[in-house]
Amino acid sequence: MSRIRVLVVDDSVVIRRLVSDALSVDPEIEVVGVAANGRLALARIAQLVPDLVTMDIEMPEMDGIEAVRELRRAGNRVPVVMFSTLTERGASATLDALAAGAQDYVTKPANVGSVQESLAQVAENLIPKIKALVGPARGRVPLGTAPGRTVPVGTGGTAPVADALLRPLAHRAARPAVTLRAAPAPHAVRAVVLGSSTGGPEALSRLLGALTVPPPVPVLVVQHMPPVFTRQLAARLDRLGPARVVEAEDGTELLPGTVHVAPGDRHLEVRRRGTVLRTALVDGPPVNFCRPSVDVLFRSAVHAYGGDLLAVVLTGMGADGRTGCEDVVTAGGTVVVQDEPTSVVWGMPGAVATAGLAHRMVPLLDVAPTVERLLADAPDGGARWA
Repeated sequence: MSRIRVLVVDDSVVIRRLVSDALSVDPEIEVVGVAANGRLALARIAQLVPDLVTMDIEMPEMDGIEAVRELRRAGNRVPVVMFSTLTERGASATLDALAAGAQDYVTKPANVGSVQESLAQVAENLIPKIKALVGPARGRVPLGTAPGRTVPVGTGGTAPVADALLRPLAHRAARPAVTLRAAPAPHAVRAVVLGSSTGGPEALSRLLGALTVPPPVPVLVVQHMPPVFTRQLAARLDRLGPARVVEAEDGTELLPGTVHVAPGDRHLEVRRRGTVLRTALVDGPPVNFCRPSVDVLFRSAVHAYGGDLLAVVLTGMGADGRTGCEDVVTAGGTVVVQDEPTSVVWGMPGAVATAGLAHRMVPLLDVAPTVERLLADAPDGGARWA
């Protein structure tokens, strides 16, 4: 099997060397070139045809966001991982880059004591993302744009639906056959719980932007992101559709029409306080190497609502959410997952689906109408769906 060919783009010689050295520890990855700005990166990509690009955001001549836009305008779907800073400005720029077509991001090392610690941090964060995005197959599917269809985008307005939303970035390895569960007995739905990771910000943008009315129940979301990023993400999602979207705070009453996004580095749970169900932010240990964790949210929701739940798992690395979905199914709730072709990484939804825990598996563009339909069809949903 050939090695994963990576192009490293950054205007800092130090960072280019740091990323290159961090990736060199893995024998399955080869750094085939470097570039000091976005314009040079476009030329290197055409010349070297890498399997993946790591891209700095702020660079002279052409920054990383514009470079990603140029790639996508040209129909090039090479996976791009942005290299960002853990600041308000860095978070905002990273979300712009994801909206422009980047697949994921890592944050630059901060407050580390040595070069070796920086190398270890970059390798730990970046290498798994590279392998998840490129996968075992190296051949990329030539992709263009599906004409005549538009969807809401993360910065507002609409944009053409790229084939990358409908097809994988690379040829997928053979998967175990997925058997969907039979629809559960008709049940009330008192909350929607949702988990996502890699590719999640744009998937959430498209889901919430496609809703036709505010959801008649509270919605709780875990998206794997650092603290500053989740606040920015919630603010952006709030501008897209009819639902009110907030970064979750501790002790907030759960009311219909509001989407609560778990803050970075805090678990989000549902707790009963007196007769009222409220949010709870918890500083527990990571679960599935994640904080916030989808499993933590889903389990607490089952404890609070029983089976009166609709659980949704979107694109993301790993298997966070699989155990939580098992609890939802056992309690009598409904589970919907995003399908593989439209997922940036079919880790989380794939783990749920291949475990036989999904009742529905739908493309990204069908998630919002599926959620609305299931809420409207719930025995208690029709009267509130207005």
